[in-house]
Amino acid sequence: MLPDIVKVRLQTTTDYSGAADCATKIFKNEGPLAFYKASPLPPPNTNKSNTPKKGTLTPLIGIGACVSVQFGAFHYARRRFEAANTSSSSSSSPLPPGTPPTLSYTQFYLAGAFAGLTNTLLSSPIEHIRIRLQTQPHGPNRLYSGPIDCVRKLSAHQGFTRGVYRGTSVTLLREAQAYGVWFTVFEYLMNSDAARNKVERKEVPTWKVAAYGGLAGETLWIGSYPFDVVKSKMQSDGFGAGMRYQGMRDCFAQTWRGEGWRGFWRGVGPTLVRALPVSAATFAV
Repeated sequence: MLPDIVKVRLQTTTDYSGAADCATKIFKNEGPLAFYKASPLPPPNTNKSNTPKKGTLTPLIGIGACVSVQFGAFHYARRRFEAANTSSSSSSSPLPPGTPPTLSYTQFYLAGAFAGLTNTLLSSPIEHIRIRLQTQPHGPNRLYSGPIDCVRKLSAHQGFTRGVYRGTSVTLLREAQAYGVWFTVFEYLMNSDAARNKVERKEVPTWKVAAYGGLAGETLWIGSYPFDVVKSKMQSDGFGAGMRYQGMRDCFAQTWRGEGWRGFWRGVGPTLVRALPVSAATFAV
């Protein structure tokens, strides 16, 4: 999607004055298909072939797998908390028959954080490959011909684990915070609406579910964006003598010294533009 490559370029370089300048230069210098580098959406059909641009199919499959892991892990943790709460209630003050066990919002956050930590196993390499494809030079100087070639070359530099999984430490922090906030905000908004209107959650109309999902998506990024900036910087960094950051802490320190607090929020505008409809659709569908 267009906002994604703009976000990554703004996070990893200071060559652009803002999102509009970045999008304009990408379009002018690299053409419209550049916006679909490693995008979860196929590019528009500009020739006789219907084959998506290299780098499109792998992220598409990966995103579907990540969403499945996120919700699967969240509901697993949620059920474990519910079982623990039910056991605790039965030993003190039993719930009335038919009353579903409830979670505290701290437990919702922890269940979401568990989902994020679990999701890191997939999201870290998928996003690393996407970022490499989005930030590589354009034209004959490009470094990777596609996702498979990218994995092969990253593994050749530092091995599969250290090469492909570079930036996983900060990805763990981002995912735990992001999905802890995401699920907690959504559950709070849904529960508040049901209580305010004296209805069951399943009676909340779909448009409200989408609206609450969109708001949750905005808070997801606001709550975790500095981690995402550091992750993008680390996953677009060079190897060997060309490596700028020695680790997550060094990347945080260099960003603060070189760019100040603004450096941790570069690209947040297009990120929030994308987050609202994507998150709304995720919960509403």
